[in-house]
Amino acid sequence: MARITPLPDAEAGPESRAALEDIRAAHGRVTNMKQTLARSPVALRALMTWYDLRAEVVPFLGERLTTLFAHAISTRTDCLICSTFFRRLLIDAGEDPDELRLDRRDDVVVRYGRQLAADPNAVSDPLFAELAHEFDPNQIVALTAFGGLMVATNLFNNALRVDLDEYLGAYRKGERS
Repeated sequence: MARITPLPDAEAGPESRAALEDIRAAHGRVTNMKQTLARSPVALRALMTWYDLRAEVVPFLGERLTTLFAHAISTRTDCLICSTFFRRLLIDAGEDPDELRLDRRDDVVVRYGRQLAADPNAVSDPLFAELAHEFDPNQIVALTAFGGLMVATNLFNNALRVDLDEYLGAYRKGERS
């Protein structure tokens, strides 16, 4: 059960209401996380920059690896909402999130994401060298910042126990056959 209830549209101030309308227009729905974040328009704006960073990493990672990276972080932090959201993307793309097929490049990105989520101080020199072999410094900066916002999103959802959105229920680990 959520520790903070999502902000009802009727109670949203002008800034929150405008932000929620923009989100609804851009994404077709407002999730429980975003509806909860709307209680602080600054917090909502900050975490919505996830989309900007995602747009920066997709050109060099591709859609699939971007999703795999975010999924790796979300599963490592045990974020029900985010891990289920990325499970949905993988399943809808025809993949089994429990039996992923990763090439060497995919594997290093997934391991980097997991390590960022587990303990970024413990990113080993060998792991970083593998990452640096695949990506240039600008890409690594963007990837790491994107990972940091993914961790922040997971932290928000986990600490406040934001409820899983109903549309994700069928994608929850163990729910599909």
